[in-house]
Amino acid sequence: MVSFTVFKGSQNGKIVKSSSTREVGPDQVLVKVTHAGLCGTDEHRRHDDMVLGHEGTGMVERIGGDVKTLSIGDRIGWGFIHSSCLNCEQCLTGHENLCPDAEKYGSANLDQGAFGTYAVWKASYVFKIPSSMAPEHAAPLMCGGATVFHVLRAGGAQPTDRVGVIGVGGLGHLAIQFASKMGCEVVVFSSTENKRDEATKLGAKQFFATKGKTELDIGRKINHLIVTTSMPPDWNVFLPLMAPRGTIYPVTVSADHLELPYTTITRMELRVQGSFVAPRQVHKQMIEFAALHGIKPIIEEFPLTVEGITEAMEKLNSGKMRYRGVLLAQ
Repeated sequence: MVSFTVFKGSQNGKIVKSSSTREVGPDQVLVKVTHAGLCGTDEHRRHDDMVLGHEGTGMVERIGGDVKTLSIGDRIGWGFIHSSCLNCEQCLTGHENLCPDAEKYGSANLDQGAFGTYAVWKASYVFKIPSSMAPEHAAPLMCGGATVFHVLRAGGAQPTDRVGVIGVGGLGHLAIQFASKMGCEVVVFSSTENKRDEATKLGAKQFFATKGKTELDIGRKINHLIVTTSMPPDWNVFLPLMAPRGTIYPVTVSADHLELPYTTITRMELRVQGSFVAPRQVHKQMIEFAALHGIKPIIEEFPLTVEGITEAMEKLNSGKMRYRGVLLAQ
């Protein structure tokens, strides 16, 4: 049995320091957490009695007897999905992220997460981190990076395509980098000019400030439009920018309804494609791709303490985080 410190949400939204106890099963590993990324989904769970955090990196300290793929001392990361049935159609076709019985953040393993000193995970659902990638940069890739990479891979983005990214934030600044390194021409849309230089450095070929605009002239149309903003865009502005048979990817986690006009969608044969994190092989490829091309999040660091988590979540909630918060074990 292993006992360790964890940090939980609570009904009033305050971060609570607590403890958990786990056994290390034959197919599991004990991980000493070194870094934890802060994601918007953690803010959504802040009022739940559960351990927060699902973008974790750390060191393997103990392995179960059946584990053959990892060794003590390996640097690993994990994300939103903890396990799946492995036998349903989704699992057998490489879409275990859509398994109806998947164990995932917010619905399983509520007694442990990335916000803690240790965690116990199935070895088949953690990912080796290459030595060329800093663990503080790896942590936000475990959900944010995997999410946008999966969008581009599943959507079949080609080097000849134009990829539009709405919003330069936690997801958007990663989407720009991945799409650019894939050889796509990236067009970025932000409300003001404030992030133009940063977006250009990250790989944007065009940048448009949209506040107060009722129409935009961007030249060649967009094949893939990734929407990362918390509020839905003005579709009257953005739908005319889409190429025929283009695809729109809303990746924002929101309980609001997504409303689009019928006429343009049908006339242009546009697609609206949902995306839910990444299956394991795509997640693995994302790490390899990011390491090869030097893709890294822009981060702000905070201590992995009650005070540090509270400060980080308040900054994220205020919209002032640039661009991913990372909590460092003390």
